[in-house]
Amino acid sequence: MAIRPLTDHLINQIAAGEVIERPASALKELLENSLDAGATRIDVELLNGGGKRIKVSDNGAGIPRDELAFAVARHATSKITALPDLDAIATFGFRGEALASIAAVSRFSLISRAQDSEHAWRLDVEGGTVGAEAPAALDIGTTITIDDLYFNTPARRKFLRSDNTEWAHCEEMFRRIALAYPHAAFFLRHNKRDVHRWPAVADRQQRMTQVLGGAYMARARFIDADAADVQLHGCVMAPSTGAAPLKEIHYFFVNGRFVRDRMLLHAIREAFRDVLHGAHQPSFALWLTIAPQRVDVNVHPQKAEVRFRDSQAVYRFVRHATMQALALPVGSDLKNTHSRTTTEFTAITPSMSVSKPNTQKAMYQPTQRAFSLPLRDGDAAVFYEKMFAAAERGEAIIALRNEEKSNALPEAQNDTPPLGFAIAQLHGIYILAQNQSGLVIVDMHAAHERIVYERLKSAFVAKLLPAQPLLIPVTFAADALEMATAETHTETLSALGFSVNPVGPSTLAVRCLPALLRDADAETLTRAVLRDLHDWQVTQLIEAHRNALLATMACHGAVRAHRLLTIPEMNALLRDMEKTERGGQCNHGRPTWHQITLAEFDKTFMRGK
Repeated sequence: MAIRPLTDHLINQIAAGEVIERPASALKELLENSLDAGATRIDVELLNGGGKRIKVSDNGAGIPRDELAFAVARHATSKITALPDLDAIATFGFRGEALASIAAVSRFSLISRAQDSEHAWRLDVEGGTVGAEAPAALDIGTTITIDDLYFNTPARRKFLRSDNTEWAHCEEMFRRIALAYPHAAFFLRHNKRDVHRWPAVADRQQRMTQVLGGAYMARARFIDADAADVQLHGCVMAPSTGAAPLKEIHYFFVNGRFVRDRMLLHAIREAFRDVLHGAHQPSFALWLTIAPQRVDVNVHPQKAEVRFRDSQAVYRFVRHATMQALALPVGSDLKNTHSRTTTEFTAITPSMSVSKPNTQKAMYQPTQRAFSLPLRDGDAAVFYEKMFAAAERGEAIIALRNEEKSNALPEAQNDTPPLGFAIAQLHGIYILAQNQSGLVIVDMHAAHERIVYERLKSAFVAKLLPAQPLLIPVTFAADALEMATAETHTETLSALGFSVNPVGPSTLAVRCLPALLRDADAETLTRAVLRDLHDWQVTQLIEAHRNALLATMACHGAVRAHRLLTIPEMNALLRDMEKTERGGQCNHGRPTWHQITLAEFDKTFMRGK
């Protein structure tokens, strides 16, 4: 078969198959052209999910009459003039094939008026056939209408999904573009119905509130990181602490361009490794700003991927900044999000049943400690004095209510810690605490596990993980793999605070444990560590495996369920949670605490109805 050049029309149709995958792809190209033209208002109208019509109107710079034909010609652009320009691309469109490809597979109409033009001009293209320019009525800006996408390529059109599916893709594309450019107003109509109206705002946080909604922003951990010529801004969504799960969102922008970059996504997943449960995925909306010379945006037909000149430096920067945002202790997080409310005091009448003073005091009398936590009885003295003083005098108990009938908070209530003070233990598993907002429920094992884990990590990094010699060595029968692992990884075990030696052909003796885990079961903990070391077969532990190993140690060293705790011990645990990084989740990503507000209780019991 003879070799011959393809016609321009066929080339455009082939390009359309690469660039214009579906209506959402065409919408993306039009929105990006509007932004490149400096538009501050963009109106979008869709019919039948975009398959019937896509209409985009903007108030940008417009196109002069003598350039209309170039706008729909192949590889005609105002963005680059020479090869070096590709090394510093600062606009969305630069290859000049989008409009030509769209016009080749649709009934295409372009109306535009430049700033110095007396009136607008119109150019129609049907299936790649370009008509003549004609005068039109339009304010300064551009309106592009795409009707019957793929009408002349039925083989391509049959791959489109249902109208609802294509509409969902178009709406998501609209969200991405609107998120990236808060200074512009975006309006969207579908099938003659207004869907989104987002006026221009001053900053990204306000636009995120418009697009994502208040439920997401309530869990947002904001990032504002800067290193040399790289900046990262935006937010990650803190994992749920028992609240209803939200739809996962993944928005990452590089120099204002939405991308799906596997390296960047991996960096974020690694940052979330310690706080996500099971197969859950991180949620984030992040903007990376980097010098155009350090990133190549021309590596994908739809420009959905990028390539960095120093990808490892960008990876480390994104991972570290995200980890810092997620590392906020519970106390800091709550102080930033809980609003102060005015209060009303209501009294329980003396005729009602009141517990005797001795019974109440017994709840927080120190007893033999079940695990190693410092006791700080003085921290809660004011709280318990107020709670039980009235009962001792046989008077009415004063209860705090979140209402709007008082102008000021009592001083003691103002000083209530974020997680409040313990009032009881439920089934030996959960700690119940009262804070300013209502009731806090804490999974004591999960919370203590995170506390121990973070302490182990800090001590290991600082090479200050002390060993606690055992008065009587603990011996246990070991299999061949455990014996071999103990002999192979002696130095690693020593660095972790263990001293494990063979005392027979199938017996190991544990002579030292990490001081932070001195109350753990020596045999169970040592077996778990040996199993992990055997699975990874590494002497110098990489960070991911090191943290997993320390997490195993923390799990075995944390207080177990059904362990009776005293009130001072519970309060000590709450205070440590408030100071511990990532204290909202255990090492496995499960939530450690849950807040139930007084308003939720009132709704449950239909108070005020």
